[in-house]
Formats: sequence, structure tokens, C-alpha cells
Amino acid sequence: MTDETAPLGTPADETMMGHALELAAAAAEAGEIPVGAVVFKGHDIVGTGGNQRETHQDPTAHAEIVALRDAGRTLGRWRLEDCTLIVTLEPCPMCAGALVNARIGRLVYGVTDPKAGAAGTLYDIPTDTRLNHRMPVTAGIRERECLALLQTFFRHRREAGRA
Repeated sequence: MTDETAPLGTPADETMMGHALELAAAAAEAGEIPVGAVVFKGHDIVGTGGNQRETHQDPTAHAEIVALRDAGRTLGRWRLEDCTLIVTLEPCPMCAGALVNARIGRLVYGVTDPKAGAAGTLYDIPTDTRLNHRMPVTAGIRERECLALLQTFFRHRREAGRA
């Protein structure tokens, strides 16, 4: 695998990000921060997840972790080197580390996370040459839609807090 950031997404990335956005919207409806993730192999979805931290009172129930667990169950293995994970928000350090540990083949995300981004913003875990696995990263797929979903969610949360 290359350790360079891939410049452009694929048509499949656009499609799969649509699924991730649907999962993120469902998470928001459940009162979760709207992040959705999809693991796919070729053109087949093998794992999905939306944030579930509040639902399950589980600090590790980030969308990426939920999707990785689902993919592992679907494929019957933990090594996911032939899969891509696509997520609406740049992974945090925990999730980026999980991607390395799962040997994910490629990471694609929508919008950067200036407060916790670990795939190029604050840290660059997926391409860190000191680790035993690296993956190419593609950022900015359907970025405006991903950002709008997060901004709307937090605006509504702030407004509800004032009421």
C-alpha cells in the first residue's frame, strides 16, 4: 500500500458516501452526533455503522468501530485489507488506530475534524511509517453535505440548550 494521500475519489466513493450520509442522518435522529461509516469490498457493502455512544453508553461505539465490527462479522475475519472504509467525518485517534489494526485497505472521509482528526489534520495515523500497516487516504468526498449535516445538528443542539 502507498502511504500517500490519494487525490481523488472514485464513483463508488460517491455512492458509498451517500449510504454513510444516510447512516449519519439516522444517528442524528437517535440523538447521536451524525457520523456514518460504510465498509465495502468491490461494490458490496460488508459493514455499516452510525454513532451509538449515547444509545449504548459505550465510549467506543463510534461509527467506524461499529462498521468495522459489522464487516468482521460479515466476512468472518478481522483482517480487512481488501476493503475500504468510508466515513462522513475524519476519524479520531481511536478510530484511526482501529483502521490500522483491522488492516483496512483504504480510508475515505468527507470532512476534516479540526478538534480530533487523526487522518491528516491533528495526527496522521493511517500513513504513519512507524506503524505496521498504512493505507491510502482520500479526503473531501461530498464534503459540503457531510459538513452541513454536522452544522445543522450542532445548531439545533445549541438552540435546544437555549430554550
